[in-house]
Amino acid sequence: MAKKTKKDKEAKKARAEAKSKKNSIKADAKNKKLAKKLGDVEENDLDIEEVLATFKKEQEQFEQVTTVPIQKPSKRISPCIFSNPLHGKSELLIFGGETTVGGNTVFYNELLSYNPTNDQWKKTTSQNSPMPRSSAAVATHQSGIALIHGGEFSSPKQNTFYHYSDTWLLDCSTKEWTKIEQKNGPSARSGHRMTSWKNYIILHGGFRDLGTSTTYLNDLWLFDITTYKWKQVVFPPNHLVPDARSGHSLIPAQDGVILWGGYCKVKARKGLQKGKILTDCWFLKMKSDPSAIRWERRKKQGFQPSARVGCSMSYHKGRGILFGGVYDFEETEETLESIFFNDLFSYQIETNRWYNLSLRPQRKKNKLLVKNNNKNRDDELEELLNSILEKANLNDKASGDSNDTADDDAARNEIENELQKLENNDDACGSCEEAENKKEYEVSGKLPHARFNAATAVVDDTFFIFGGVWEYGEKDYSIDSFYSIDLNKLDGVKIFWEDLEEVTRAEDLGDLDSDDDEEEDDDEEEEDDDDEEETKNEKLIAEDEEEEEEYGVDAEEEPEIPDPRPWLPHPKPFETLRAFYLRTGADFLTWAISNKRDARGKHLKKHSFDLCQDRWWERREQVRIEEDKLEELGGIGEVIEKDTSKNVKRR
Repeated sequence: MAKKTKKDKEAKKARAEAKSKKNSIKADAKNKKLAKKLGDVEENDLDIEEVLATFKKEQEQFEQVTTVPIQKPSKRISPCIFSNPLHGKSELLIFGGETTVGGNTVFYNELLSYNPTNDQWKKTTSQNSPMPRSSAAVATHQSGIALIHGGEFSSPKQNTFYHYSDTWLLDCSTKEWTKIEQKNGPSARSGHRMTSWKNYIILHGGFRDLGTSTTYLNDLWLFDITTYKWKQVVFPPNHLVPDARSGHSLIPAQDGVILWGGYCKVKARKGLQKGKILTDCWFLKMKSDPSAIRWERRKKQGFQPSARVGCSMSYHKGRGILFGGVYDFEETEETLESIFFNDLFSYQIETNRWYNLSLRPQRKKNKLLVKNNNKNRDDELEELLNSILEKANLNDKASGDSNDTADDDAARNEIENELQKLENNDDACGSCEEAENKKEYEVSGKLPHARFNAATAVVDDTFFIFGGVWEYGEKDYSIDSFYSIDLNKLDGVKIFWEDLEEVTRAEDLGDLDSDDDEEEDDDEEEEDDDDEEETKNEKLIAEDEEEEEEYGVDAEEEPEIPDPRPWLPHPKPFETLRAFYLRTGADFLTWAISNKRDARGKHLKKHSFDLCQDRWWERREQVRIEEDKLEELGGIGEVIEKDTSKNVKRR
């Protein structure tokens, strides 16, 4: 190879300088053009401190706690949504959120509540409510409180952003707010997640936007509900912990907490950042001593949902329920394409396995039961359970005491209420007055329109979906909607309200817009030289990124679902929880006696029912598979419960 001369080097240097100058001129022109577009916005935008001060003055005009009925909430995205943790209270609560009105961003700080029993919405305001925000984290505790931390706020034109670091406690019975005053708590952030375990509320991750850069977090904090204090968990130097992330799932488990998925940004070429979708799963093994808490990474096995963000699991009886999300692919310096989802999944915590939940056609159910039949069967089971306790010498000590009798009746009523929750919708003989007062809603056989960042929560055994975002190109469309799905039957989606007009219009015009964009792109590409074209269209690759999994399902769904406790009774196809308990209650009581040696009487009965209910939900996915197979084979159209009060001979 010929040696390069000094003249060649100077020519190369000159070409490089000319190219750099050309790029600089183009960058200045682009910035001037952008400044011109934003000029009016920057002049008209308000200072964020002034906006917050105005909100604070308006807040002081409210009474201590005021609750008024409303028809329905206004459209909003990224609110906190959670179920009222008070025992026996069926109520969905929503706090905060944001929306765009006339080009301005509006934030909320009202507390909304929905009662599924009477289909009523209410709005609660008070002097001491937290300041308006969106993307905050929330967790509830069985003691009857909810804890909210952080979130974000912006000026109306979104030129300046503000991240909160405050913590607020909500008394879910009185709807009163209390600010937790602590200087060394979790830092300001958004997109983090919280959940509860025993007397702790756990906070993990999130992000903080500093304007020039975005920082993702992986710290872990504990809020002790006995002392109302935050404490950070510090792990040993060599202990493996999950990567920093936001928008992930954090749900409780029996011995700790499950973390799944999320999103972060990592370094790519030329100082750029590339979005990274995370699909890893971790188990946080909790201990009473915070210094003994440890992370354990869970292996992927069986069917896996395709990679996605903008979705977080809601906890429901030993599993997580996940809906929707978005997957970004072909990410370059200039382009970003996305695909949106509307599928529904369940994640079984005990077995570490995912399952696709599909809607099933509604089945008519004829009940051939006499009025007192259920009561007779309940009495028979009660006598059987009492005889088992008597043989084991585990009856309540003062069985003749009226207080013990009242407690026993209360425990039995509690079990009855749990059973009734699942069968309320199956009861065909409701009163005519209730039928008239209750509004009829459309029930769809299809899952809601694809979206991401939908707010979801479970109340009793009903999965609620509120709002969400769909986008086309660079424009976001917030969806004003509210749905519910019965997790017991999965027989359709109840649509309380749904406005998809803008989304449908964007979808219809999508093809025309894409054609115009292609023509514009062709014209721009002709102006740029080959080197710049290659640079812009080159796919961004993270510096530390391993080969990513291909988009799509990682493994095929297995026909059989592993049974973590095969020694326990198994529900039969089309068997209700009540029928399962009546059939197996004695077996679960025997199991409870062997595991709860310090319990007696009514406490053992309640524990045996809890075991039965956990088992029924634990095997729900497998039972659904068996039911689907039976329907395919025999075309089952009706499910009939046998009248056991009559003995009919079959010949």
